[in-house]
Amino acid sequence: MIGEVLDPEHAAIAFEPSSKPVPVEERARLLADPGFGRVFTDHMAMIEYEDGRWSDARITARHPFTMDPASPVLHYAQEIFEGMKAYRRPNGGAALFRPEANARRFAKSAIRMAMPPLPEEMFLESVRGLVRADRDWIPDSKEGSLYLRPFMIANGSFLGMRPSTEFIYAVIASSVGSYFKSGSPVISLWVTRDYVRAAPGGTGEAKCGGNYAGSLIAQAEAVREGCDQVVFLDAVERRWVEELGGMNIFFVFDDGSLRTPPLDGTILHGVTRDSLIRLARDMGLEVREELYSIDQWRADAQSGRLTEAFACGTAAVVTPIGRVKGRDGEFSIGGESSGPVTQRLRTALVDIQRGTAPDPYGWTEPID
Repeated sequence: MIGEVLDPEHAAIAFEPSSKPVPVEERARLLADPGFGRVFTDHMAMIEYEDGRWSDARITARHPFTMDPASPVLHYAQEIFEGMKAYRRPNGGAALFRPEANARRFAKSAIRMAMPPLPEEMFLESVRGLVRADRDWIPDSKEGSLYLRPFMIANGSFLGMRPSTEFIYAVIASSVGSYFKSGSPVISLWVTRDYVRAAPGGTGEAKCGGNYAGSLIAQAEAVREGCDQVVFLDAVERRWVEELGGMNIFFVFDDGSLRTPPLDGTILHGVTRDSLIRLARDMGLEVREELYSIDQWRADAQSGRLTEAFACGTAAVVTPIGRVKGRDGEFSIGGESSGPVTQRLRTALVDIQRGTAPDPYGWTEPID
């Protein structure tokens, strides 16, 4: 019924169920092999901002937007987004992983992009509400999850160079499997020398679409070179490893220690990155947030001092890196296989996310 409360035990969020939900049989067919980012659920969450205030949140049928051609998001790319997941639990329920961290990062991204920060509780209730409405879209498979994409765009009708005063916030959901299509246990990276992802003073630590649009040409270069992903160097010296097109990176050494590039304003504050640092330190492993050059990476891999490397993020989870290629040649890491430290960290993280191991950190939030 239109306007009903999704769950009276939780904050009131209006629920307008889809009049044309995907049939159960068709949904089952789609969930058998969802891929990544191409299968979408029946509903979406929406909140609008106008005249200095947010409207009430609602869950409604997933539908297209109607926008004026002069909407500022189309001309000045004033928009931000998040990426997070809901996981199926052993008891058949669902759970979110560290949603408050995504809410905080979303607010910080909004401030950087001259947008009104969405109150944390509004963000959380919109995500919770969508998961409650579409929990049946979570694939029941080893790699399956419900990928949630909260985003905010500038709306209105003007071409002046100023921040908008109207915004649309929405959350859509996609049933997903493994992020990488190749099925290989490790990925290969291309070191781009022509392009950079972010520069000091820019938007590198904000999760805005422009960062990703700017990386697409470098990613296309990586694919042409036979690699899975691009890895970027810093914008000033073109020397220091920063991150992949959409993932953070870690290096593992023969003494068991880890290193990851520091958060200096150009690198995204990854929720998975932060979680892995906590897990590793609690395992007794040393983790250093330090600069690491591409030349040192090559030398350490060739000498055997570097034994493992992996990419991490909400979509990729923890993915081993087996080979690195660039104009200066290529090198392999750890026999091009998943190393023990990478596997140990991945298992610990995934088991907490999926509820098959205790969660001593309070990172998971059941959605009942």
